[in-house]
Formats: sequence, C-alpha cells, structure tokens
Amino acid sequence: MQVMNGVIVLDKPAGISSAKAVDQVKRLLPRGTKIGHAGTLDPFATGVLLLLIGKATKLCERLMDSPKQYDATMKLGATTETDDPESPEMPTPGAQVVAKETIEREMRCFIGAIQQTPPQYSAIKLGGRRACDRIRAGETVKIDPRTVQVYGIELLKYEWPQLQLMIDCGRGTYIRSIARDLGQKLGVGAYLTALRRTRVGDFTLDKSATIDQLRNGTETFINSIS
Repeated sequence: MQVMNGVIVLDKPAGISSAKAVDQVKRLLPRGTKIGHAGTLDPFATGVLLLLIGKATKLCERLMDSPKQYDATMKLGATTETDDPESPEMPTPGAQVVAKETIEREMRCFIGAIQQTPPQYSAIKLGGRRACDRIRAGETVKIDPRTVQVYGIELLKYEWPQLQLMIDCGRGTYIRSIARDLGQKLGVGAYLTALRRTRVGDFTLDKSATIDQLRNGTETFINSIS
C-alpha cells in the first residue's frame, strides 16, 4: 500500500463543514490513510483548509498556531443572530451611511492583543458541550471574552453597505466577532456575509487544490513538511 504523509492545502467550498470536506477527501486516499485538519472553517466560509495526511497529523497543534489571513466581507446596517449569513437578517433601525474615514479609524481599535467575545453560535465548549448546541436546545449561555491577536486590518473595498477587509490574525480569532463588534462601534450593526481564508502560515491559496482537482489524483498536491 502506498504510504502518504504531508499536507494538502484544500480550497474548501462553501456549503459544507470542515469535517465533511475531510470525509470527501478521505475517500480519495488509500484505505487506512490517516487524515485530519488544522483550523476549522464555518460551512459558509471558503479557502485554505489544511488537511494533514499520515504522520503530518502529529503537527496539528503547531499548524493551528500559525498566523492566518482572511478576506472578509461584511454588511453594515444590519445584524444576524449568528453574526453570519446562516440566520435571517435584522436591519438596524435608523442606520445611516458611515464615512470611509470613520471606518478606517474605528477598525484600528481591533489591531493588537484585543479582548474578544466569541459568537454565541460557536463551537466553544461550555461544560463539555458546544455553545451553539446549548443555544439550540433553548439554554442561555455566557461566553467570557478572551485575548486574541490581530496583526493587521486593511480596508480593501467599501461601498455602503458592503465592506471588504483583509485581516491578519492569530489562533482563536473569530472574524464574525470582529464584524459584530465593528458594527457596534460604528453604531449601525454589521455581520459577516462572506469569508475566505487566504493563508495559514506559509500555505496560501495559490498552493491549494479543489476537491474536484483532488479527484484526478492527490499525490501531486501533497506538500512535504518537517
């Protein structure tokens, strides 16, 4: 049996969970091959998902600690319960167009070591159960803020109400929370409408493969790693 070890940089499509993406790729590998992933992406999000093959599964923690880069699109003037497009939009009463200069000033508040509260609908474990599962069961949850590292934020495009940012950050940073909190600072509300992870450590989108490409052969897309 062919032994495979290394990292596949998957360009995860929207509409499936990271676990589902792993399952789809696993079927393309030799029977018995170990596979895992480093750094979950929400179902609506796309982009770099590191699939760890064989001995590379032991590198999970190291790779999850790598800096990440995201292309994040937000809608100002509205919110959702999940801080993303997975729940109905709630327009903010009286929301008015915000000046670009105001956005650039306020977004600088999110650079550095910041205190961030994860979204209510998240996989954060509370008493052994995910926060999102507790909420769906009708429970009220309280998630404490924690320190995360944001290395930089760049405004890529703004045309009310759509705002596109490039965000470089460390492990555990929720881009949904940045959208939610920036909207609060601007006084108009905001939620994430699209998210694309463009880099994890040294692994970038230009080194990635789609699931369809992997169906034509996985070997050429496995990156060796020490």
